[in-house]
Amino acid sequence: MKTILSFLCISSLLLSTAQNLLPSDSQMIQSSLEKMEQMAQTSPFKNLVFKNIGPTVMSGRVVDVDINPADPTEMLVAYASGGLWYSTNNGTSFTPIMDNASTINLGDIAVDWDSRTIWAGTGENNSSRSSYAGIGILKSTDWGKTWNPPMLTDSHHIGRILIDPKDTDHVVVAVTGPLYSASDHRGIYTTKDGGANWEKTLFATNMAGFIDLAAAPEDFNVLYTASWEKDRKAWNFDGDGAASAIYKSTDAGESWTKITTATSGFPMGTNVGRIGLAVYDARTVYAIHDSQFRRAKEDAGTNKKEGQNLSKDDFKSMSKENFLQLEDQRLNTFLKQNGFQEKYRAENVKNMVRAGDATPLDVAKYLENANTQLFDTPVKGAELYRSNDGGTTWNKTHDKQIDGVFYSYGYYFAQVRVDPSDVDHVYVMGVPIIKSDDAGKSWMSISKENVHADHHALWINPNKRGHLINGNDGGLNISYDDGATWIKNNSPAVGQFYAINFDMEQPYHVYGGLQDNGVWVGAHDAREDRSWHQKGQYPWETIMGGDGMQIQIDSRNSDLVYTGYQFGNYYRIDRNKEQQTYIQPKHELGESPYRFNWQTPILLSSHNQDILYLGGNKLHRSMNQGDDWTAISPDLTQGGKEGNVAYGTLSSISESPFQFGLIYTGSDDGLVQITKDSGASWNSIKGDWPANLWVSRVVSSQHKKERVYVTLNGYRFDDFTTYVYKSDDYGQTWKSIGEALPTAPANVIIEHPKKGNILFVGTDNASYISTDTGATWELLNNGMPPVAVHDIKIQPVANDLLIGTHGRSIYTANLDALELLNDKGFAFAKIDKTRASSRYGSKGFMWSERPEPKIKLSFYTKMPGKVTIEVLNEKGKTIYENAITTDQGLNFYTYDGTVGAYALKRFDKEHQPEKADNGKYYLPKGTYSVKLSGNSSTTAQELIVE
Repeated sequence: MKTILSFLCISSLLLSTAQNLLPSDSQMIQSSLEKMEQMAQTSPFKNLVFKNIGPTVMSGRVVDVDINPADPTEMLVAYASGGLWYSTNNGTSFTPIMDNASTINLGDIAVDWDSRTIWAGTGENNSSRSSYAGIGILKSTDWGKTWNPPMLTDSHHIGRILIDPKDTDHVVVAVTGPLYSASDHRGIYTTKDGGANWEKTLFATNMAGFIDLAAAPEDFNVLYTASWEKDRKAWNFDGDGAASAIYKSTDAGESWTKITTATSGFPMGTNVGRIGLAVYDARTVYAIHDSQFRRAKEDAGTNKKEGQNLSKDDFKSMSKENFLQLEDQRLNTFLKQNGFQEKYRAENVKNMVRAGDATPLDVAKYLENANTQLFDTPVKGAELYRSNDGGTTWNKTHDKQIDGVFYSYGYYFAQVRVDPSDVDHVYVMGVPIIKSDDAGKSWMSISKENVHADHHALWINPNKRGHLINGNDGGLNISYDDGATWIKNNSPAVGQFYAINFDMEQPYHVYGGLQDNGVWVGAHDAREDRSWHQKGQYPWETIMGGDGMQIQIDSRNSDLVYTGYQFGNYYRIDRNKEQQTYIQPKHELGESPYRFNWQTPILLSSHNQDILYLGGNKLHRSMNQGDDWTAISPDLTQGGKEGNVAYGTLSSISESPFQFGLIYTGSDDGLVQITKDSGASWNSIKGDWPANLWVSRVVSSQHKKERVYVTLNGYRFDDFTTYVYKSDDYGQTWKSIGEALPTAPANVIIEHPKKGNILFVGTDNASYISTDTGATWELLNNGMPPVAVHDIKIQPVANDLLIGTHGRSIYTANLDALELLNDKGFAFAKIDKTRASSRYGSKGFMWSERPEPKIKLSFYTKMPGKVTIEVLNEKGKTIYENAITTDQGLNFYTYDGTVGAYALKRFDKEHQPEKADNGKYYLPKGTYSVKLSGNSSTTAQELIVE
């Protein structure tokens, strides 16, 4: 953050040169950056350091890689929400080089390796649920030490950046645009003066941005770009449209011609989906198409021979008579395999159909939800086309469909690469990554056992056949044998957490659910280094696959864990017995299926750890650990909307610790509800906030029975306002407490378990603390980049703050120093005991680093200035002294336990410290006093060395 202020003074001038910008958007970005920078400088908590505790091995989503063509061991890796990382040793280790920028959300990067200039397109180019918007194009001419002011600030998401190899001030950018709303700022933009001025040279529609851009390797004048029409809503995603097409430029992006025409052979129409491009030379181009055209009936898998297993679709048109004639064994096989409740077996279901209480269609509907509909959609999916005449004509490279690569969510992939050394050697990225040696006629998978399934980036070494560097949802992999084997290169802590939690063990464990990487658990103090390679066991372990979601741990037995994956698929896990029990509530046959949010909320009652709550569109309660469920509410949402994404679902649940059955719920469509009688009656409690916002958190206070907090998130409407509210009367009236926060959607709010006046808030780019119940806020960012904070917890025994980020794994900081906050002006925390050792300062085993004590001194000063630190022996004689400059607020100093040589005579001869190998003297056993002097005040604490 320290570099932001240095360029903001000139940002208004540079931003005015960008074309098609709304001043209000530019001003909003600038104002928010200024506010965050000011808070970073003045926060009384700016010295509270956060430590990243991982995990790292599962990594996070890579969106781009850029490799030094002169030295392939030097690379930059861009993560969707984890920033930009640099390696000079073939991915063995990485250093973040974008943490000082004002965002680390990335869609694409471009690098001029000769001048060491980096162009970063902020805002992910995928259209995922957690594809965060950016602030435009950032540029660094000093390899990430500083970043220029953002350009094209209304772009939201960047598809691709190209640098002219003969004129590096000439840059062409594909702007995808906002994820959830229309925008005239989509288009192709060019600059010829390094970003000082921009010109929009191509525009399709306000719903069709540009997702890919590629140049002929031998001639930058020849460019191809792909537009993509999409309409994403919280309840529906249409990833296709008539405005999806391919364009060509022969003058380096100055002008463009649409080349997918009625005579070109490339698909046209409303079902054209995302298109990815790969250019071998000026005339040879590949285009991967996520075709949303429907398959012919014979290809859709609907024909079924007698005796084959039944499918859901069989019941959609089945008559009552034909249903009753089904063999019981065949019907029971279907019912069991598809998870119908035990009471729904062939004889019972047939009786219901005979009596008119159910129909065959109800059997199909029983299994319908947004997730199954998404995967059941019979679209063509991945199709590869090739042009040999510069895009004038196109031919599909294969006869049959390429199944098992895009499924029905090619919007997340649709990228193709061609080997620069072989025009017929092609790679397509999806689930999994596949390759073809015959120009796309036949295919084989090159995903292996240590490679994540979802693929987004690929670099092919033009000088060494088979050398690949691949970026996927699970990080980075390198292959030297064309995908036969892969090296995993996951050392950055870039996990994308949705939710975190802790248990009450000593040492306690941290749990977390991750985007596309399951649920993991590890000791909070686990060493995050490479020593696990030698031991053979990583200190964190996975306990659930899929997209990891919320976690609840039984406080009586931490082996009993409740967690799951997307759309409410939850399990009760007995880790000791290695047992998993599926516990999702089931609707009744003939009843509308329950709707479950992508991040379905669950909650163990603090009053009884056998009682579990789970939110669909109704609130469900189990009195026996999830074995049986009762819906204790009507539909607590606005009723859902027609679409292919589950919507009209509960997104948050909170029960008051003061009263069993005093429960609040929040929904993804803007409703907050309360029951005071365990669900017998419900009331909607509405604040002065916009309708239909996603309720990201509702929290019943631990300190005041009548108090409740709500955060709402407008991300899915491209509304980035910070909505945070408090009520002291069960939600009858509300007060906004988020207006002073920098602009960013709010994801979470929590109270300190012991101090009701202390609150924490996490937004899409930072975390904050309030010590006056939300009247004022201070930034918490020492050690953390501007990353999305999805969850915050406080382990009450250790008093550790845990921050779950969606891009940089988990951070922690101890909160004991908050006890020092007072109006007296000077306070010094109790010092932990330490140990004397003859090993201090000695040469370690096998030349390891010399150990030294780390005695942490924590103190609070109301005014900044100089403070003198003195260590005195039992006789009151000074044996160590140092003067430091302190900040207003909390200050921390690590004393290395050394004694000045001048002070040796102040020890008795029998207790006099001996010189260590490093020439220093360390405290022997004894009782000492540490004195702080400053601000016209003096305070001291005892230091015991055992």
